[in-house]
Amino acid sequence: MAAKPALYFNCRAATLKGSGYGLIDDAALLVEGGRVAWVGPRAGLPHTASGATRHDLDGRLVTPALIDCHTHLVHGGNRAGEFEARLLGATYAEIARAGGGILATVAATRAASEAELLAAALRRVDALISEGVATIEIKSGYGLSRESELKMLRVARQIAAVRPVTVRTSYLAAHAVPPEFAGRADAYIDEVCIPALGAAEAEGLVDAVDGFCEGIAFSPAQIARLFSAARGLDLPVKLHAEQLSNLGGAALAARHGALSADHLEWLDDAGIAAMAAAGTVAVLLPGAFYTLRETKVPPVAALRAAGVPIALATDLNPGTSPLNSLLLAMNMACTLFRLTPQEALAGTTRNAAAALGLPDRGQIAPGLRADLAVWSVNHPAELSYQIGFNPLHARIFGGQP
Repeated sequence: MAAKPALYFNCRAATLKGSGYGLIDDAALLVEGGRVAWVGPRAGLPHTASGATRHDLDGRLVTPALIDCHTHLVHGGNRAGEFEARLLGATYAEIARAGGGILATVAATRAASEAELLAAALRRVDALISEGVATIEIKSGYGLSRESELKMLRVARQIAAVRPVTVRTSYLAAHAVPPEFAGRADAYIDEVCIPALGAAEAEGLVDAVDGFCEGIAFSPAQIARLFSAARGLDLPVKLHAEQLSNLGGAALAARHGALSADHLEWLDDAGIAAMAAAGTVAVLLPGAFYTLRETKVPPVAALRAAGVPIALATDLNPGTSPLNSLLLAMNMACTLFRLTPQEALAGTTRNAAAALGLPDRGQIAPGLRADLAVWSVNHPAELSYQIGFNPLHARIFGGQP
């Protein structure tokens, strides 16, 4: 039997329609079949709402549920020791070249079973859900072998089966060169990354293909080969680009019609123009900027001027962004990158949805998924303003509280 329509009323709705918050005072939302059927001022409720189950929200704020569009939350172990090493003066690149960094997590992830990875990941997922998150992107990239990459992706798929959350997976085997291929990055791309991608796609484990284009990872030419294979499988692409240097990764991603280019601290005007022309979303990751104590700020003003949509994410990972709070990422983006609170909320709803290729969410509008967050605040700016405080009152996932 289909669920009875639900009417949420006596609230303030931030629909994220248009250029601002899209605020509607004394709003009402009619939800039917897991989607928003109507939203507007309560005084204009359609007659079809008369038989709905009524939910009085007592004047609270309603927004689209949040979307964390860049995470690495399936992994083994932690890297607290590296955190300490960086504080003692070691750089990210030095740690990586010494066998730490991503490769340390690779060893822990390879050693963990699917059950162990799932149990650890669910604790992180539950923390995000508790902050109103309803959609999470999860990357592989800590396996760096065919079977370990597939293992990570299977765990990511399992999360959506045991929690009320949408999971989008990104295949990130081109994250680092594993020890057994040291000095042979081209061979790793051709012998592992591309064949394992085909296996993952055949098993239905991949929603997008990602890579790390950087001096300590993979060159633009190597990433281009992987992206060509992805497009041959009709899979969208995205890229870690311009985090530590400018190799032209964002422009490369844009040429392949990428959903997003992420990090972007060293992004130049040519990369911005390419992203604008391709409709590629800029995903900013203040958690990594903060953890690595970087000083090169992404070119936010230039992205704005070019009309490039800006999204935000936690970049939740064990080494460079052990950040398990999307609300804190919003505050960081405002404080460190000078985004406005409106941009931060759009960056974790409407633009985050675009970064995942999901046009059915991220705003409150008829026909879209009824993924909603109900907050005990008066104004949406409070979501970015407060630090270490979670004002979530309720989360609605696909129309279900």
